[in-house]
Amino acid sequence: MALRPDGVRGVARDAVHHPLFARYYARVSVAAETRLGMAGVRDRLLAGLSGRVLEIGAGNGLNFRHYPGTVAEVVAIEPERGLRKLAVEAAVRAGMPVDVVPGAAEALPVKSEAFDAVVLSLVLCSVRDVPRALGEARRVLRPGGQVRFFEHGRGGGRAMCLTQRTLDCTVWPPLNGGCHLSRDPVAALRESGFELGPYRRVRMPEKGPTLPTSYCALGTAWRPHE
Repeated sequence: MALRPDGVRGVARDAVHHPLFARYYARVSVAAETRLGMAGVRDRLLAGLSGRVLEIGAGNGLNFRHYPGTVAEVVAIEPERGLRKLAVEAAVRAGMPVDVVPGAAEALPVKSEAFDAVVLSLVLCSVRDVPRALGEARRVLRPGGQVRFFEHGRGGGRAMCLTQRTLDCTVWPPLNGGCHLSRDPVAALRESGFELGPYRRVRMPEKGPTLPTSYCALGTAWRPHE
């Protein structure tokens, strides 16, 4: 892979290919901005960020317009071709420098310690190897850099957890782009050596039926000074 002047490595092929799910996700995620209050969640997720930011699993780029003006540049990694095309279109409208590139969370095509912050937004559910992906996130962060995360995962009582595990072992991942319902993103961050900052549990949607995807965590973690 060739290294560009900005430190981003070129990637020759797509790491993920889920064209049907990509089309479905693009429609549902846009509707969720207002119907489920996701626009407000994105504002809270990204508030106060500054410097150079890496967004892992940018999807169709709905976060881009929510970045504050203090952010100098966003490098957005998206492995799925259809979603990446939509993210490129969103980057053009973002009003700030956003570079959308292909790549996998488990092998980020960027230099070590090159970013002030990493954003994880509904991505850890679908990566193939969570510890490896978080190890990569830690590698590309400067010491003291922060992770902003909004992730869904395990939650509810015994019956809901059993439902999540059963769906994970059967129909859910193949129908939803590799998504898993019963992962624990907060525990995964802690186990990968990040220092957890303030975070809160969020139910999505806040009003209405409780779904296997409803249990979310929104917060901040840091790469320790080593």
